[in-house]
Amino acid sequence: MGASDRDYFRDEERRYAGGGALPGLTPVTKWLLIANAVIFLIDFFSRSGKGINAFFGVINEPLCFSIESAFLEGRIWELLTFQFLHANPWHLIGNCVGLYVFGPWAERWWGSRRFLVFYLLCGVAGALFFTLLTLTGALPGRDLMSPLVGASAGIYGIFLSIAVIDPKERVRLLFPPVELTMRKLALIAMGIAVVIILVDNLVGGRPSLNSGGEAGHLGGAILGYLLTRFPQILRKGKGTEEKIIRPKEFRRRRQVPKLRPRTAVDIATASDVDRILDKISRDGIQSLTDSERETLNKASKPTKER
Repeated sequence: MGASDRDYFRDEERRYAGGGALPGLTPVTKWLLIANAVIFLIDFFSRSGKGINAFFGVINEPLCFSIESAFLEGRIWELLTFQFLHANPWHLIGNCVGLYVFGPWAERWWGSRRFLVFYLLCGVAGALFFTLLTLTGALPGRDLMSPLVGASAGIYGIFLSIAVIDPKERVRLLFPPVELTMRKLALIAMGIAVVIILVDNLVGGRPSLNSGGEAGHLGGAILGYLLTRFPQILRKGKGTEEKIIRPKEFRRRRQVPKLRPRTAVDIATASDVDRILDKISRDGIQSLTDSERETLNKASKPTKER
């Protein structure tokens, strides 16, 4: 019996593949998207000046991350709040697209609660890596008061998580219109971040290069890789039978239902079969009793052979 045939996977399918305005979205990803959009709109329409005030309104200004305010002034909550802030519409759109495409994928693997913790921790790691590179002078033009906003660190953590979970999975980019494996996409994204930081050092620091943001990307990506490589850190077993359930699979099953012969599972309940299969996995097939062997044998035969 495959993992996708079990009852709890069918429950997940019904949960995530239902109708609504955003079909296929998982719960935490949906609320992260909503929170990012609502917070940005409130902040955007409260902006009234030029310079930094052109990018910071009533929410961004008090809640963005900076080394001085977070660590020297004790506003440690900025390690979390900056992840929901964005500088401009394009910044918001880019991050929301990444979260919309890749967030549900990772959330189904981690589970909603662990995914939220994973996502926020990757964001925190982005701010800490930004702090490290700023203090060591690796980010020219940045100082203790330089602000950091955006969800990108968490999203880069998701990229690396998927690259570890399913490195050969192929994705097609909108721009440029190419198809890549998740492993290549993650490596390219991290490579671009490293190159931008190096170039910024060579030219003496240019805000347009956004090396501070790229430092955040790298921090989130590094922690995303480590947490997925060692999921027990978040108290998640590696689970060799776990499978990422994707919306396209849901649609395919609903549109083209498969006709299967009735089996003798009505004689041996699905829970009995699952229990026996778990016993085989744990103790080996030699551990089965004659009754359990007979149950498996009946369950494997089509009804017409009974």
